[in-house]
Amino acid sequence: MQTTPKAQEPTPHAPHRRSWLRRTLALSQKEALASSTMTATSDNFFNAYAIFLNASLSQMGWVAGLPQLFGALAQLITVWWASFFHRKAFIVVLATVQAVIIFAMGILAFWSDSTVIWVFIALAVLYHSCMNLIQPHWRAWMGSIVPERRRGTFFASRTRLTMMASLGVFFGGGAILTVTDDHQVTWLGFFLMFLVAAGGRLVSAHFLKQMHDPELSKPTEPRVFVQTLHQFRAAWSDKVFRQYSLFVGCMQMMVAISAPFFAVYMLEVLDFTYLDYVLSSVASILTQFLTLRFWGRFSDQFGNRLVMIVTSCMIPSLPLLWLFSDNFAYILSIQMLSGLAWSGFTLSTANYLYDIRPFRSDFATYAALQASLGAALVFVGAMVGGQIAANAENLLSVTWLGHWIAEPIFVVFLTSSVLRAGVTLWFVPRSVEPKIRPRPKFLTVVFRIARFNAISGVALDWMTVAKRKTNAVNPPSDSDNKPSEN
Repeated sequence: MQTTPKAQEPTPHAPHRRSWLRRTLALSQKEALASSTMTATSDNFFNAYAIFLNASLSQMGWVAGLPQLFGALAQLITVWWASFFHRKAFIVVLATVQAVIIFAMGILAFWSDSTVIWVFIALAVLYHSCMNLIQPHWRAWMGSIVPERRRGTFFASRTRLTMMASLGVFFGGGAILTVTDDHQVTWLGFFLMFLVAAGGRLVSAHFLKQMHDPELSKPTEPRVFVQTLHQFRAAWSDKVFRQYSLFVGCMQMMVAISAPFFAVYMLEVLDFTYLDYVLSSVASILTQFLTLRFWGRFSDQFGNRLVMIVTSCMIPSLPLLWLFSDNFAYILSIQMLSGLAWSGFTLSTANYLYDIRPFRSDFATYAALQASLGAALVFVGAMVGGQIAANAENLLSVTWLGHWIAEPIFVVFLTSSVLRAGVTLWFVPRSVEPKIRPRPKFLTVVFRIARFNAISGVALDWMTVAKRKTNAVNPPSDSDNKPSEN
Protein backbone atom coordinates (compact mmCIF):
# COMPACT_ATOMS: atom_id res chain seq x y z
CA MET A 1 0.00 0.00 0.00
CA GLN A 2 1.42 3.33 -1.07
CA THR A 3 1.70 5.93 1.64
CA THR A 4 1.66 9.62 1.19
CA PRO A 5 5.10 11.02 1.93
CA LYS A 6 5.31 13.17 4.99
CA ALA A 7 6.03 16.83 4.64
CA GLN A 8 9.68 17.54 5.16
CA GLU A 9 10.27 18.63 8.72
CA PRO A 10 12.39 21.68 9.35
CA THR A 11 15.91 21.02 10.43
CA PRO A 12 16.69 21.46 14.12
CA HIS A 13 18.74 24.50 13.23
CA ALA A 14 15.95 26.32 11.34
CA PRO A 15 14.39 28.05 14.41
CA HIS A 16 17.85 29.11 15.54
CA ARG A 17 18.64 30.50 12.08
CA ARG A 18 15.37 32.46 11.98
CA SER A 19 16.22 33.94 15.36
CA TRP A 20 19.71 35.22 14.50
CA LEU A 21 18.62 36.27 11.01
CA ARG A 22 15.75 38.41 12.30
CA ARG A 23 18.02 40.00 14.91
CA THR A 24 20.88 40.59 12.46
CA LEU A 25 18.67 42.24 9.85
CA ALA A 26 17.16 44.53 12.49
CA LEU A 27 20.65 45.46 13.70
CA SER A 28 21.73 46.13 10.12
CA GLN A 29 18.96 48.72 9.72
CA LYS A 30 20.09 50.45 12.92
CA GLU A 31 23.68 50.31 11.69
CA ALA A 32 22.58 52.08 8.49
CA LEU A 33 21.23 55.01 10.49
CA ALA A 34 24.36 55.24 12.63
CA SER A 35 26.85 55.04 9.77
CA SER A 36 24.93 57.67 7.78
CA THR A 37 26.15 60.37 10.14
CA MET A 38 29.67 59.57 9.00
CA THR A 39 29.10 59.22 5.25
CA ALA A 40 26.93 62.36 5.05
CA THR A 41 29.73 64.35 6.68
CA SER A 42 32.60 62.88 4.68
CA ASP A 43 30.94 63.01 1.27
CA ASN A 44 29.57 66.52 1.53
CA PHE A 45 31.64 68.58 3.99
CA PHE A 46 35.25 67.48 3.37
CA ASN A 47 35.78 70.18 0.73
CA ALA A 48 34.13 72.83 2.91
CA TYR A 49 36.30 71.77 5.85
CA ALA A 50 39.44 71.95 3.72
CA ILE A 51 38.50 75.51 2.75
CA PHE A 52 38.02 76.36 6.44
CA LEU A 53 41.50 74.93 7.12
CA ASN A 54 42.85 77.45 4.57
CA ALA A 55 43.69 74.95 1.84
CA SER A 56 45.18 76.58 -1.24
CA LEU A 57 43.68 75.89 -4.65
CA SER A 58 46.41 73.39 -5.48
CA GLN A 59 45.90 71.69 -2.11
CA MET A 60 42.20 71.30 -2.92
CA GLY A 61 43.33 69.01 -5.72
CA TRP A 62 45.17 66.85 -3.21
CA VAL A 63 42.11 66.78 -0.95
CA ALA A 64 39.98 65.41 -3.80
CA GLY A 65 42.52 63.16 -5.51
CA LEU A 66 44.91 61.49 -3.07
CA PRO A 67 42.26 59.74 -0.93
CA GLN A 68 40.68 58.34 -4.12
CA LEU A 69 44.04 56.95 -5.26
CA PHE A 70 44.67 55.13 -2.00
CA GLY A 71 41.08 53.97 -1.96
CA ALA A 72 41.69 52.32 -5.35
CA LEU A 73 44.80 50.58 -4.03
CA ALA A 74 42.81 49.40 -1.01
CA GLN A 75 40.21 47.82 -3.30
CA LEU A 76 42.95 45.88 -5.07
CA ILE A 77 44.44 44.39 -1.89
CA THR A 78 41.38 43.99 0.33
CA VAL A 79 40.49 40.42 -0.74
CA TRP A 80 44.06 39.25 -0.20
CA TRP A 81 44.55 41.08 3.11
CA ALA A 82 41.20 40.09 4.60
CA SER A 83 41.90 36.42 3.86
CA PHE A 84 44.14 36.37 6.95
CA PHE A 85 41.34 37.49 9.31
CA HIS A 86 37.80 36.63 10.30
CA ARG A 87 35.47 38.67 8.12
CA LYS A 88 33.36 40.24 10.86
CA ALA A 89 36.36 41.09 13.02
CA PHE A 90 38.07 42.67 10.01
CA ILE A 91 35.06 44.91 9.35
CA VAL A 92 34.45 45.85 13.00
CA VAL A 93 38.09 46.79 13.65
CA LEU A 94 38.28 48.97 10.52
CA ALA A 95 34.96 50.64 11.36
CA THR A 96 36.34 51.50 14.81
CA VAL A 97 39.52 52.86 13.24
CA GLN A 98 37.36 55.04 10.96
CA ALA A 99 35.63 56.50 14.01
CA VAL A 100 39.01 57.43 15.51
CA ILE A 101 40.10 59.00 12.23
CA ILE A 102 36.92 61.10 12.01
CA PHE A 103 37.40 62.30 15.60
CA ALA A 104 41.02 63.26 14.80
CA MET A 105 39.73 65.29 11.86
CA GLY A 106 37.45 67.20 14.22
CA ILE A 107 40.39 67.98 16.53
CA LEU A 108 42.09 69.77 13.63
CA ALA A 109 39.49 72.55 13.94
CA PHE A 110 41.43 73.78 17.00
CA TRP A 111 44.73 73.81 15.09
CA SER A 112 45.77 76.99 13.26
CA ASP A 113 49.17 75.90 11.96
CA SER A 114 49.78 76.07 8.20
CA THR A 115 50.58 72.34 8.09
CA VAL A 116 47.14 71.33 9.35
CA ILE A 117 45.76 70.84 5.84
CA TRP A 118 48.36 68.16 5.11
CA VAL A 119 47.39 66.34 8.30
CA PHE A 120 43.78 66.49 7.16
CA ILE A 121 44.72 65.07 3.74
CA ALA A 122 46.61 62.22 5.43
CA LEU A 123 43.60 61.44 7.63
CA ALA A 124 41.32 61.56 4.57
CA VAL A 125 43.59 59.01 2.88
CA LEU A 126 43.28 56.67 5.88
CA TYR A 127 39.52 57.22 6.02
CA HIS A 128 38.93 56.34 2.35
CA SER A 129 41.31 53.39 2.58
CA CYS A 130 39.30 51.95 5.46
CA MET A 131 36.05 52.47 3.56
CA ASN A 132 37.33 50.66 0.48
CA LEU A 133 38.79 47.83 2.55
CA ILE A 134 35.44 47.30 4.28
CA GLN A 135 33.01 47.65 1.38
CA PRO A 136 33.53 44.39 -0.59
CA HIS A 137 33.42 42.26 2.55
CA TRP A 138 30.37 44.00 3.98
CA ARG A 139 28.60 43.44 0.65
CA ALA A 140 29.57 39.75 0.66
CA TRP A 141 28.43 39.42 4.28
CA MET A 142 25.03 40.93 3.61
CA GLY A 143 24.65 38.97 0.39
CA SER A 144 25.26 35.71 2.23
CA ILE A 145 22.66 36.23 4.96
CA VAL A 146 19.80 38.27 3.43
CA PRO A 147 17.32 35.79 1.89
CA GLU A 148 17.04 36.22 -1.88
CA ARG A 149 13.27 36.75 -1.75
CA ARG A 150 13.72 39.58 0.79
CA ARG A 151 16.83 41.19 -0.63
CA GLY A 152 15.03 43.82 -2.69
CA THR A 153 12.71 44.87 0.13
CA PHE A 154 15.51 44.83 2.71
CA PHE A 155 17.95 47.02 0.79
CA ALA A 156 15.21 49.36 -0.44
CA SER A 157 14.23 49.95 3.19
CA ARG A 158 17.87 50.35 4.18
CA THR A 159 18.41 52.88 1.41
CA ARG A 160 15.41 54.94 2.53
CA LEU A 161 16.74 55.01 6.09
CA THR A 162 20.19 55.98 4.88
CA MET A 163 18.83 58.72 2.64
CA MET A 164 16.65 60.26 5.37
CA ALA A 165 19.42 60.14 7.97
CA SER A 166 22.04 61.49 5.56
CA LEU A 167 19.87 64.39 4.44
CA GLY A 168 19.04 65.13 8.09
CA VAL A 169 22.74 65.27 8.96
CA PHE A 170 23.43 67.33 5.83
CA PHE A 171 20.77 69.94 6.68
CA GLY A 172 21.69 69.89 10.38
CA GLY A 173 25.36 70.35 9.60
CA GLY A 174 24.62 73.28 7.30
CA ALA A 175 22.46 74.94 9.96
CA ILE A 176 25.06 74.42 12.70
CA LEU A 177 27.86 75.77 10.54
CA THR A 178 25.80 78.80 9.51
CA VAL A 179 24.99 79.68 13.13
CA THR A 180 28.55 79.16 14.38
CA ASP A 181 29.94 81.08 11.40
CA ASP A 182 27.65 84.02 12.20
CA HIS A 183 29.09 84.03 15.72
CA GLN A 184 32.65 83.64 14.35
CA VAL A 185 33.16 80.24 15.98
CA THR A 186 33.06 78.13 12.82
CA TRP A 187 35.70 75.85 14.35
CA LEU A 188 33.13 74.80 16.95
CA GLY A 189 30.58 73.90 14.27
CA PHE A 190 33.02 71.68 12.41
CA PHE A 191 34.21 70.04 15.63
CA LEU A 192 30.64 69.22 16.66
CA MET A 193 29.89 67.80 13.21
CA PHE A 194 32.89 65.50 13.22
CA LEU A 195 32.21 64.53 16.83
CA VAL A 196 28.69 63.40 15.88
CA ALA A 197 30.06 61.58 12.82
CA ALA A 198 32.68 59.75 14.90
CA GLY A 199 30.08 58.82 17.50
CA GLY A 200 27.79 57.51 14.79
CA ARG A 201 30.55 55.31 13.38
CA LEU A 202 31.34 53.94 16.85
CA VAL A 203 27.68 53.02 17.29
CA SER A 204 27.79 51.49 13.83
CA ALA A 205 30.80 49.36 14.82
CA HIS A 206 28.93 48.25 17.96
CA PHE A 207 25.94 47.09 15.89
CA LEU A 208 28.25 45.32 13.41
CA LYS A 209 29.87 43.46 16.29
CA GLN A 210 26.47 42.25 17.52
CA MET A 211 25.38 41.00 14.08
CA HIS A 212 25.72 37.32 13.22
CA ASP A 213 28.16 36.16 10.57
CA PRO A 214 27.74 32.51 9.54
CA GLU A 215 31.27 32.54 8.17
CA LEU A 216 33.07 32.17 11.48
CA SER A 217 36.51 31.60 10.06
CA LYS A 218 38.26 32.07 6.76
CA PRO A 219 41.26 30.03 5.67
CA THR A 220 44.35 31.87 4.59
CA GLU A 221 44.73 32.07 0.83
CA PRO A 222 48.18 33.53 0.17
CA ARG A 223 47.83 33.28 -3.64
CA VAL A 224 44.49 35.04 -3.93
CA PHE A 225 46.12 38.40 -4.73
CA VAL A 226 48.14 36.89 -7.60
CA GLN A 227 45.00 35.16 -8.90
CA THR A 228 43.14 38.46 -8.80
CA LEU A 229 45.85 40.14 -10.88
CA HIS A 230 45.58 37.36 -13.48
CA GLN A 231 41.81 37.95 -13.63
CA PHE A 232 42.40 41.69 -14.11
CA ARG A 233 44.79 40.98 -16.99
CA ALA A 234 42.27 38.72 -18.71
CA ALA A 235 39.50 41.31 -18.30
CA TRP A 236 41.66 44.11 -19.72
CA SER A 237 42.32 42.10 -22.89
CA ASP A 238 38.62 42.52 -23.80
CA LYS A 239 38.52 45.45 -26.27
CA VAL A 240 34.92 46.52 -25.55
CA PHE A 241 35.51 46.46 -21.81
CA ARG A 242 38.81 48.32 -22.22
CA GLN A 243 37.20 51.12 -24.24
CA TYR A 244 34.28 51.34 -21.80
CA SER A 245 36.65 51.53 -18.81
CA LEU A 246 38.75 54.22 -20.45
CA PHE A 247 35.61 56.19 -21.25
CA VAL A 248 34.20 56.05 -17.71
CA GLY A 249 37.61 56.57 -16.10
CA CYS A 250 38.53 59.50 -18.36
CA MET A 251 35.14 61.11 -17.80
CA GLN A 252 35.68 60.82 -14.04
CA MET A 253 39.14 62.33 -14.49
CA MET A 254 37.78 65.34 -16.38
CA VAL A 255 35.05 65.77 -13.77
CA ALA A 256 37.69 65.68 -11.02
CA ILE A 257 39.43 68.67 -12.61
CA SER A 258 36.57 70.93 -11.53
CA ALA A 259 34.74 68.97 -8.78
CA PRO A 260 36.67 70.31 -5.75
CA PHE A 261 36.25 73.92 -6.86
CA PHE A 262 32.48 74.22 -6.89
CA ALA A 263 32.62 74.43 -3.09
CA VAL A 264 35.39 77.02 -3.36
CA TYR A 265 33.29 79.07 -5.80
CA MET A 266 30.14 78.94 -3.67
CA LEU A 267 31.76 79.56 -0.28
CA GLU A 268 34.63 81.87 -1.21
CA VAL A 269 33.59 83.71 -4.38
CA LEU A 270 29.78 83.88 -4.00
CA ASP A 271 30.05 84.06 -0.20
CA PHE A 272 27.26 81.53 0.31
CA THR A 273 26.33 80.65 3.85
CA TYR A 274 26.86 77.00 4.72
CA LEU A 275 23.10 76.52 4.63
CA ASP A 276 22.96 77.97 1.10
CA TYR A 277 25.74 75.57 0.15
CA VAL A 278 23.74 72.65 1.56
CA LEU A 279 20.53 73.70 -0.20
CA SER A 280 22.26 73.96 -3.58
CA SER A 281 23.81 70.53 -3.06
CA VAL A 282 20.54 68.94 -1.96
CA ALA A 283 18.91 70.17 -5.19
CA SER A 284 21.27 67.85 -7.09
CA ILE A 285 21.06 64.96 -4.64
CA LEU A 286 17.25 64.82 -4.53
CA THR A 287 17.05 65.04 -8.31
CA GLN A 288 19.36 62.06 -8.57
CA PHE A 289 17.22 60.00 -6.20
CA LEU A 290 13.97 60.97 -7.90
CA THR A 291 15.12 60.31 -11.47
CA LEU A 292 16.82 56.93 -10.97
CA ARG A 293 13.57 55.07 -11.61
CA PHE A 294 12.87 57.12 -14.76
CA TRP A 295 16.30 56.33 -16.20
CA GLY A 296 15.91 52.68 -15.25
CA ARG A 297 12.70 52.34 -17.24
CA PHE A 298 14.14 54.37 -20.11
CA SER A 299 17.20 52.11 -20.33
CA ASP A 300 15.03 48.99 -20.19
CA GLN A 301 13.11 50.27 -23.22
CA PHE A 302 15.83 51.90 -25.33
CA GLY A 303 19.07 50.35 -24.06
CA ASN A 304 21.87 51.53 -21.80
CA ARG A 305 24.04 52.72 -24.68
CA LEU A 306 21.52 55.42 -25.59
CA VAL A 307 21.28 56.61 -21.97
CA MET A 308 25.08 56.74 -21.74
CA ILE A 309 25.30 58.80 -24.92
CA VAL A 310 22.52 61.22 -23.91
CA THR A 311 23.86 61.82 -20.40
CA SER A 312 27.51 61.99 -21.50
CA CYS A 313 26.45 64.75 -23.92
CA MET A 314 24.77 66.61 -21.02
CA ILE A 315 27.68 66.32 -18.59
CA PRO A 316 30.19 68.53 -20.51
CA SER A 317 27.83 71.52 -20.35
CA LEU A 318 27.41 71.45 -16.57
CA PRO A 319 30.55 73.38 -15.47
CA LEU A 320 30.10 75.81 -18.37
CA LEU A 321 26.65 76.83 -17.13
CA TRP A 322 28.17 78.21 -13.90
CA LEU A 323 29.84 81.00 -15.90
CA PHE A 324 26.63 82.83 -16.84
CA SER A 325 24.98 83.84 -13.56
CA ASP A 326 25.50 83.84 -9.80
CA ASN A 327 21.76 84.01 -9.06
CA PHE A 328 20.84 81.48 -6.36
CA ALA A 329 17.74 80.22 -8.20
CA TYR A 330 19.81 79.81 -11.37
CA ILE A 331 22.41 77.75 -9.50
CA LEU A 332 19.67 75.55 -8.05
CA SER A 333 18.44 74.87 -11.58
CA ILE A 334 21.97 73.93 -12.68
CA GLN A 335 22.25 71.56 -9.76
CA MET A 336 18.94 69.92 -10.66
CA LEU A 337 20.10 69.45 -14.25
CA SER A 338 23.32 67.99 -12.88
CA GLY A 339 21.35 65.51 -10.77
CA LEU A 340 19.32 64.45 -13.81
CA ALA A 341 22.45 63.83 -15.88
CA TRP A 342 24.43 62.04 -13.19
CA SER A 343 21.67 59.67 -12.12
CA GLY A 344 21.27 58.45 -15.72
CA PHE A 345 25.02 58.23 -16.29
CA THR A 346 25.68 56.29 -13.08
CA LEU A 347 22.86 53.83 -13.66
CA SER A 348 23.51 53.23 -17.37
CA THR A 349 27.26 52.70 -16.95
CA ALA A 350 26.63 50.16 -14.17
CA ASN A 351 24.13 48.27 -16.33
CA TYR A 352 26.34 48.54 -19.43
CA LEU A 353 29.24 46.93 -17.58
CA TYR A 354 26.99 44.03 -16.65
CA ASP A 355 26.01 43.54 -20.29
CA ILE A 356 29.44 43.76 -21.95
CA ARG A 357 31.35 41.36 -19.72
CA PRO A 358 31.76 37.87 -21.17
CA PHE A 359 28.95 35.50 -20.24
CA ARG A 360 29.57 33.41 -17.11
CA SER A 361 32.56 35.56 -16.11
CA ASP A 362 33.00 37.12 -12.69
CA PHE A 363 31.27 40.51 -12.58
CA ALA A 364 33.20 41.52 -9.45
CA THR A 365 36.54 41.33 -11.28
CA TYR A 366 35.35 43.67 -14.02
CA ALA A 367 33.72 46.08 -11.56
CA ALA A 368 36.80 46.22 -9.31
CA LEU A 369 39.16 46.84 -12.23
CA GLN A 370 36.97 49.60 -13.64
CA ALA A 371 36.56 51.24 -10.21
CA SER A 372 40.29 51.11 -9.50
CA LEU A 373 41.18 52.61 -12.88
CA GLY A 374 38.57 55.34 -12.34
CA ALA A 375 39.90 56.22 -8.91
CA ALA A 376 43.47 56.44 -10.20
CA LEU A 377 42.37 58.76 -13.01
CA VAL A 378 40.37 60.87 -10.53
CA PHE A 379 43.67 61.48 -8.72
CA VAL A 380 45.30 62.64 -11.96
CA GLY A 381 42.36 64.90 -12.77
CA ALA A 382 42.30 66.47 -9.31
CA MET A 383 46.04 67.19 -9.50
CA VAL A 384 45.65 68.82 -12.91
CA GLY A 385 42.68 70.86 -11.68
CA GLY A 386 44.63 72.06 -8.67
CA GLN A 387 47.48 73.29 -10.87
CA ILE A 388 45.12 75.01 -13.31
CA ALA A 389 43.31 76.74 -10.43
CA ALA A 390 46.56 77.85 -8.82
CA ASN A 391 47.80 79.44 -12.07
CA ALA A 392 44.49 80.64 -13.52
CA GLU A 393 44.89 84.25 -12.40
CA ASN A 394 48.29 84.55 -14.08
CA LEU A 395 46.87 82.95 -17.22
CA LEU A 396 44.06 85.51 -17.40
CA SER A 397 46.44 88.42 -16.91
CA VAL A 398 48.62 87.54 -19.90
CA THR A 399 46.04 86.21 -22.39
CA TRP A 400 42.90 87.41 -24.15
CA LEU A 401 40.80 85.16 -21.89
CA GLY A 402 40.90 87.86 -19.21
CA HIS A 403 38.58 90.05 -21.31
CA TRP A 404 35.56 87.75 -20.96
CA ILE A 405 36.23 85.42 -18.01
CA ALA A 406 35.25 87.21 -14.79
CA GLU A 407 36.69 84.80 -12.21
CA PRO A 408 39.96 82.84 -12.36
CA ILE A 409 38.18 79.71 -11.14
CA PHE A 410 36.09 79.80 -14.33
CA VAL A 411 39.22 78.68 -16.19
CA VAL A 412 38.95 75.38 -14.32
CA PHE A 413 35.27 75.03 -15.18
CA LEU A 414 35.88 75.83 -18.86
CA THR A 415 38.80 73.39 -19.09
CA SER A 416 36.75 70.61 -17.51
CA SER A 417 33.86 71.22 -19.94
CA VAL A 418 36.08 71.10 -23.02
CA LEU A 419 37.85 67.92 -21.90
CA ARG A 420 34.58 66.20 -20.94
CA ALA A 421 33.29 66.94 -24.44
CA GLY A 422 36.48 65.46 -25.90
CA VAL A 423 35.99 62.22 -23.98
CA THR A 424 32.38 61.99 -25.19
CA LEU A 425 33.38 62.59 -28.83
CA TRP A 426 36.03 59.85 -28.53
CA PHE A 427 33.68 57.26 -27.05
CA VAL A 428 30.41 57.72 -28.97
CA PRO A 429 31.65 56.31 -32.32
CA ARG A 430 33.34 53.43 -30.48
CA SER A 431 30.40 52.49 -28.28
CA VAL A 432 28.49 49.34 -29.13
CA GLU A 433 25.06 48.08 -28.20
CA PRO A 434 25.88 44.83 -26.41
CA LYS A 435 23.91 41.67 -26.91
CA ILE A 436 21.64 41.71 -23.86
CA ARG A 437 22.22 38.65 -21.71
CA PRO A 438 19.47 37.25 -19.48
CA ARG A 439 19.64 39.73 -16.64
CA PRO A 440 17.36 41.18 -13.99
CA LYS A 441 15.24 44.11 -15.06
CA PHE A 442 15.65 47.42 -13.26
CA LEU A 443 12.94 46.80 -10.67
CA THR A 444 14.40 43.41 -9.70
CA VAL A 445 17.87 44.75 -9.10
CA VAL A 446 18.86 46.10 -5.72
CA PHE A 447 20.50 49.49 -6.14
CA ARG A 448 21.92 50.18 -2.71
CA ILE A 449 22.71 53.89 -2.66
CA ALA A 450 25.79 53.69 -0.50
CA ARG A 451 26.72 57.35 -0.62
CA PHE A 452 25.82 60.50 -2.48
CA ASN A 453 27.74 63.50 -3.65
CA ALA A 454 26.25 66.66 -5.06
CA ILE A 455 28.79 67.05 -7.85
CA SER A 456 29.73 63.54 -8.99
CA GLY A 457 26.52 61.63 -8.40
CA VAL A 458 25.21 58.81 -6.25
CA ALA A 459 27.44 55.84 -5.48
CA LEU A 460 25.60 52.61 -6.21
CA ASP A 461 26.29 49.18 -4.80
CA TRP A 462 24.06 46.64 -6.42
CA MET A 463 23.10 43.00 -5.98
CA THR A 464 20.97 40.93 -8.31
CA VAL A 465 17.84 39.34 -6.92
CA ALA A 466 16.62 37.39 -9.96
CA LYS A 467 15.60 33.80 -9.36
CA ARG A 468 17.31 30.98 -11.21
CA LYS A 469 15.33 29.92 -14.25
CA THR A 470 14.50 26.25 -14.73
CA ASN A 471 15.15 26.37 -18.47
CA ALA A 472 17.61 23.56 -19.13
CA VAL A 473 18.45 24.81 -22.61
CA ASN A 474 19.97 28.12 -21.58
CA PRO A 475 20.44 28.26 -17.81
CA PRO A 476 21.78 31.49 -16.34
CA SER A 477 25.22 31.49 -14.82
CA ASP A 478 25.70 31.48 -11.09
CA SER A 479 27.24 34.93 -11.24
CA ASP A 480 23.98 36.26 -12.64
CA ASN A 481 21.97 35.05 -9.67
CA LYS A 482 24.04 35.89 -6.64
CA PRO A 483 25.54 39.06 -5.27
CA SER A 484 29.08 40.03 -6.06
CA GLU A 485 31.43 38.84 -3.35
CA ASN A 486 34.40 41.05 -4.06
